[in-house]
Amino acid sequence: MPVIGATLALGLVIGLALVGIFQPQSASTEAAPVGGANAVPAAAPGAGKTMTFDIELGDLYVKPSSIEVDAGAKVKLNVVNKGAMDHTLALKGEDTPLIKPGAATTMNWGPINEPTQAWCTVEGHKAAGMLLDIRVKGVAAADSGAGAVTKADPNAGNAKIDANAAPSARWKAVDPTVRPADDQKVHQVDLHVREKKAEVAPGVTQTLWTYNGTAPGPTLRGKVGDTFRVKLTNDGSMNHSIDFHASKVAPNVQMRPIKPGESLVYEFKANYAGIFTYHCGAAPMIHHMGNGMFGAVIVDPPNLRKVDKEIALVQSELYLGPQGKASDLTKMMAGTNDGVVFNGYYNQYVHQPVKVKVGDRVRIWVDNAAINEPLAFHTVGLIFDTVWKEGEYLLKPGSPDKGGSQTLDLSTTQGGFVEFTVDKAGTYTFVNHIMKDLSRGAAGLLVAGDAPAEAH
Repeated sequence: MPVIGATLALGLVIGLALVGIFQPQSASTEAAPVGGANAVPAAAPGAGKTMTFDIELGDLYVKPSSIEVDAGAKVKLNVVNKGAMDHTLALKGEDTPLIKPGAATTMNWGPINEPTQAWCTVEGHKAAGMLLDIRVKGVAAADSGAGAVTKADPNAGNAKIDANAAPSARWKAVDPTVRPADDQKVHQVDLHVREKKAEVAPGVTQTLWTYNGTAPGPTLRGKVGDTFRVKLTNDGSMNHSIDFHASKVAPNVQMRPIKPGESLVYEFKANYAGIFTYHCGAAPMIHHMGNGMFGAVIVDPPNLRKVDKEIALVQSELYLGPQGKASDLTKMMAGTNDGVVFNGYYNQYVHQPVKVKVGDRVRIWVDNAAINEPLAFHTVGLIFDTVWKEGEYLLKPGSPDKGGSQTLDLSTTQGGFVEFTVDKAGTYTFVNHIMKDLSRGAAGLLVAGDAPAEAH
């Protein structure tokens, strides 16, 4: 399968979580002296002195965010975790035991001879703001040698996508086909949080946080009035949760984060039709969503017509971290993604097109689960005669105005569907018509009949 080249250039914590009740714990953590070749001599102002600070950790902050010490002084920190999650405060990122919610500990550092930093080492928490600057009176960070805070290339060490690369012969695209809703009134669903290394573009792997091992997670489907009873089990290494946009529930109860090894049952009645996003709400939510924890729920409108082919496309973005590691939170916060994709993989339906038959009536459900990017869904060479967006039909066949639609526009976590009939054999390209995104992974092919899969 040729890759589209020059033509398309394709290449809060849900913070309502209840803070558990824990007995305060007392511990003492010591760190070695901080100082390099320019370490301050024993006659320094702080020599022989211990300076004490009270530090509060929360979701997701360190308070205060900076302290100032005398050169050569030791530092004693009384640290309390007032958040709903485990946190650490590690000098220069060195190993430090987790501090449980509600617990307190004592840390002893130093002597401190040069400016440095400490941060929470839980994945994503440093980039989200859990950083403590340690300043030294009279010593500028730029002059402090190894302890200086320097600006690094934000992409240094991160994986990169080759838009002209092809997947291996063993690679298989995600099947976008969705089955019609069944007649069950109660849908029992088991979702397991799993941290899994997966390929997201040819030759590019990331450690994703997933529901049932895939990003997006399974597409669920039912009808208005059905009940979804979802058992969520956290098989990961950090707190996770789930938020169904199709539900009306108390967020602090059913959307609360659960710890590794815990489970909860999230039950809701689907009273409204549409395609709705679900996602993890644990802090930082942008990191959990951006690293794979999202999916879609389809709730059929009443009297939904049968079609010949029905598929679901969930848009998301890639914010690549180092090869095989978690995605980059700093890039998510800046909105600088490496690609925009359908169903989790860069240009996957270019490499393996979706097949339809000439004469087929086709419905495409579209959910924009991206954290930052909008979606302008368009199919080249076809016109939509039916459009549903966010709870209502915008267009139906048989209109006396003979209306047709070219694009379904969706902001983040909006959804809908389009329908059309494929009249002729050929290859039809579907895209996010926001051109920068079309050119970076947000495209695929529909092949009708025996037509060759060539780019438009």
